Amino acid sequence: MRTSVLTLVRGRRAHLAHLMLSLAGQSRAPDELVIAWMQDAPFADLPEPGCPVRHVMVPGEPMPLAAARNRAAEAAAGELLVFLDVDCLASPGTVAAYEAGATAREGLFLGEVLYLPEGAVGEAPDVSGLDFPALDRLGQRHPAKPPVPAEGLREEADAGELWGLSFALPKARYQAVGGMDEAFVGYGGEETDFAARLAASSLPFFWTAGARCYHQHHRISVPPLQHFDHILRNAALFRARHGRWCMDYWLGQFHDRGLIDWRPADETLRLVRRPTPEEIAAAACGGERLFS
Repeated sequence: MRTSVLTLVRGRRAHLAHLMLSLAGQSRAPDELVIAWMQDAPFADLPEPGCPVRHVMVPGEPMPLAAARNRAAEAAAGELLVFLDVDCLASPGTVAAYEAGATAREGLFLGEVLYLPEGAVGEAPDVSGLDFPALDRLGQRHPAKPPVPAEGLREEADAGELWGLSFALPKARYQAVGGMDEAFVGYGGEETDFAARLAASSLPFFWTAGARCYHQHHRISVPPLQHFDHILRNAALFRARHGRWCMDYWLGQFHDRGLIDWRPADETLRLVRRPTPEEIAAAACGGERLFS
């Protein structure tokens, strides 16, 4: 089985370099790394990931996340697509674990992600500088995510568990549902829509032992008011497509702040006012906050 690792990049040069170093340390090297650049030009002087690198340029505003994933998938030569967020580090067994799962079953495979505190990675000059036992000790599982199985696969009935940080599926199944819907632009919604369409195609989802990744720290905003307009638009598009809301967590927080008139059972969402620059700045969290 040929395996392509795919990642999307806008900024985050240090994170990308560390992701590439982690790929160089895989027990089973991927057959290629496909980088979809959502910026004007690739970064220079990046480390060797231990496999060929394919570059795809996908500029655009707002950030074209769905389109970038589709262009990367189209360019990929592998039968298995492993999507890793640029903020992720792959543990040495990640590619091998996803391949083992895809050999055993046809499905979409979900991997564990541990969130790292600020400064946990540092400036690793090469793959030997990545201390995975230390990352295991420092990393925290997101409290909303279930534990992964100790070995093998465990089927997941809720397709909404798909998250873009780390997942894998056959390229043929990605193409069969038309990839991600490029009507979703900017932040939010495209992964949940993709998961819903995959579930409707009867593709099972599995939590995958051994495919552990680590989320490299970056500052976040809670709620993400900087993406306010994108979230409202994409949530409304998702509801029009599927008859239910996504990103309920953020919509609820927007409602509580008096920005929108919305309740989970409502068919419509009404804008009350947009957040002020001061509110957007105040939502930014300190370095101690790992996840939303």
